Amino acid sequence: MFRMHQEENLLSYSLVVPLYNEQENVPQLYVKIIDAMDAVGEPYEIVFVDDGSSDGTFRQLSDIARDDERVVVVQLRRNFGQTAALKAGFDHSRGEIIISMDGDLQHDPAEIPRFIEKMKEGYDIVSGWRVERTDHWLTRRLPSRAANWIMAKLSRVELHDFGTTFKAYRREILSEIRLYGELHRFIPALASWAGASIAEVPITNVRRQNGRSNYGISRTIRVLLDLVSVKFLLDYSTKPLQLFGLMGLACLSGGAGIGLWIFGRKALFDEGLLANHGPLIILGVALVMGGIQFVAIGLIGELLTRTYYESQDKPVYTVRRHLGRRGADATRNKPPRGAGAAGR
Repeated sequence: MFRMHQEENLLSYSLVVPLYNEQENVPQLYVKIIDAMDAVGEPYEIVFVDDGSSDGTFRQLSDIARDDERVVVVQLRRNFGQTAALKAGFDHSRGEIIISMDGDLQHDPAEIPRFIEKMKEGYDIVSGWRVERTDHWLTRRLPSRAANWIMAKLSRVELHDFGTTFKAYRREILSEIRLYGELHRFIPALASWAGASIAEVPITNVRRQNGRSNYGISRTIRVLLDLVSVKFLLDYSTKPLQLFGLMGLACLSGGAGIGLWIFGRKALFDEGLLANHGPLIILGVALVMGGIQFVAIGLIGELLTRTYYESQDKPVYTVRRHLGRRGADATRNKPPRGAGAAGR
């Protein structure tokens, strides 16, 4: 779907806004987005995604879309979650730059031009940074700060705020990323693997005025679990044996060391093995068996990785641009004046 829209006439910007039971916020949100984008003065569209709302959200969105041709409304059959809703919005967008934001008015649309200005500096992704949080300290701010620190260290992407949806992306970056689970917050980390340039802009964190928050501390736990999978995808998805093999070798080395030590005690001092070293023998055997299993998992992972990449012809690298010969022909109809001299 995403690639299909790439073939259409692209707009400059697409605003993607997932909504779930936000009927009280829809009118004010629409007006604020219109005011901000009209001031930018470039072609744009607004893609509202109703993620299975049970209130009057879709009815209000339908009224807006009927009166404004710049508005696209996508209604999902049920509540699939924020990642799926964002993916639906990305798939139905036509903007060269796609800006996502929440629909609860905790993201101020007046700050959209700041993202656009930063994108014009050449960045592939611009992420919002809620410098001053207005959420509850114990249930939101403390877990968020800890999760952001862990994500930054594991992904090696120096962002202060992975959790905010308020971000701007270049279309080609999103086209290379498959979203599922809770991976929308990890798009910068996934994009960094492909060499995307990432920047941050400070944003205000407006306190929710209407409706009820759909976030809780349980989401933080799910995010941390997703972080484990993202770390594996970033570092070991194409070389699983390097992870499981190292763990296996460590276990095998430990088990072998214990075995040699026990053998030495028996050979030199004729000690009773089970009587004096029963628990240690069990530990050594467990380490050896565990090491064999880890190595086997790594080998199976290598086979699955090879099958996955070869069967789908999935690329193992991404190209930012291709100059000269066929690459130049594929990216423009006519070479710019002086291109031949520049190429030499």
